[in-house]
Amino acid sequence: MSSVTSAGARSYLSSVFTFPLENEVLLLDKKKYQCSLIVSKTSFKMGRISCKVSENEIEGNSSSSKVSFRTKNRMEEYNTAMKKMMRNPYEYHHDLGMNYTQITDNLIVGSQPQKPEDIDHLKHEENVAYILNLQQDNDIEYWEIDLQLIVKKCQALGIRHMRRPARDFDPDSLRSQLPKAVSSLEWAISEGKGQVYVHCTAGLGRAPAVAITYMFWFCGMNLSTAYDLLTSKRPCGPNKTAIRGATYDLAKNDPWKEPFENLPEYAFEDIADWERNLIQERVRSLRGT
Repeated sequence: MSSVTSAGARSYLSSVFTFPLENEVLLLDKKKYQCSLIVSKTSFKMGRISCKVSENEIEGNSSSSKVSFRTKNRMEEYNTAMKKMMRNPYEYHHDLGMNYTQITDNLIVGSQPQKPEDIDHLKHEENVAYILNLQQDNDIEYWEIDLQLIVKKCQALGIRHMRRPARDFDPDSLRSQLPKAVSSLEWAISEGKGQVYVHCTAGLGRAPAVAITYMFWFCGMNLSTAYDLLTSKRPCGPNKTAIRGATYDLAKNDPWKEPFENLPEYAFEDIADWERNLIQERVRSLRGT
């Protein structure tokens, strides 16, 4: 991540990661897909990750040392669990503040807002009109986030705050919650009143999985294309099997259907048009539930 060079430096930082494309699968044609996408026109895919750093980090305030020590312990514990359960190398740096990535023209994926000031930033700098929170209560308590203050700030700024909790590091929980989470996301995007910010704790598992699933089900992409598009912009490791499982659950209504676990690994990487239409109908029927 970028570092702060002076006490007067602006608190909104960004890092740019460049990924060479092995093929042209991510150079998407806007006419082919139903979502408005940010498309690279060069041989490299650029993913910009924006960070909001706390004032204590910027000013080097020594009064934050005890807080930083507690935060460091939590981060080490959390990252150890994430590497073990998700089997990926990514880490969450809570001390660097909220971070996020623009995925499509109206969809942002990121980590948890930590303070009301983060909501101010999302509203005024990114035109966010909806926030979809995938955290459970114990996630929020673990990081000592005052959710009431966050929600109150959202209300004051006219941001719709929505929650679709799924258990962290749990593919089965994610699979079961994806339809309702995507339903909320699809509704918010269809309203067209501003950007939608989807977050979990770190923005590395649940939130990107919901965004990928939305692009798979509603933007005419297959799963690999949607997955590669998002992870080229925001390096992360969302659970593909959970997405395939949720797709299977919605596309098949035969009570005698074969268990998903018995299907080959590539099953439901793509779906027929009639299956996509059925999934969209069923997802939209979940609005308000």
